[in-house]
Amino acid sequence: MISKEDIERINILYKKSKEVILSEEEAEEQKRLRKKYIEWIKMQVRSQLEVHVSNDKN
Repeated sequence: MISKEDIERINILYKKSKEVILSEEEAEEQKRLRKKYIEWIKMQVRSQLEVHVSNDKN
C-alpha cells in the first residue's frame, strides 16, 4: 500500500529534481518510492482484472 505521504514525497522529490541535482540519498529514496508506487498500481490493475474476469464467468 502506498500512503498519501509517499505520494507527496514522490512529488516533492520530482519538483526538487527539476531545480537541483538530488543527493544520492534522495535519488535512492525517489527510486524506492517510485518502485513502490508502480507495484501498487500493478496490484490495483490485477485486482480489477480478477474481479472483471470473475464477473464474466458468472
